Amino acid sequence: MDILETLRERFSDKIKNVKIHTDKRIYIDIDKENLLEVASFVFNDMDARFVTASGVDNLDSMEILYHFSIDREDVIVSLRVLLDRENSVVESLGSIIKGALNIEREMYELLGIKFLNHQDLKRLLLAEDYPEGVYPLRKDDQKGKK
Repeated sequence: MDILETLRERFSDKIKNVKIHTDKRIYIDIDKENLLEVASFVFNDMDARFVTASGVDNLDSMEILYHFSIDREDVIVSLRVLLDRENSVVESLGSIIKGALNIEREMYELLGIKFLNHQDLKRLLLAEDYPEGVYPLRKDDQKGKK
């Protein structure tokens, strides 16, 4: 698996865990401090296409999965970052991947994850009069449930 070997050689000290779900699906755990560097390498140097990102409330942490497709290999690589639930802050990928800006806005307003250096971190989906500080996709935020 060339992709994984390349990433392990380049980031051996920054990869915390690897899960090979299938031959075409790889999950790589990294610390948030290494996100920009690793994502930039995957996107620019490995010629990957940014597909989307997923935010998950694990109750004890927030999780973001950044999904990249390496089309020539027909492989999806997902970079997984765990954040402190009470201080969910991570650097925005918007400086290197413009396509990440709107999904980061969604995670900000629906889960309360803050993206540092985001160009336009404001609501995208919820009504302007929706209560501040209520995040409808947080598992314990019943105020946001109707």
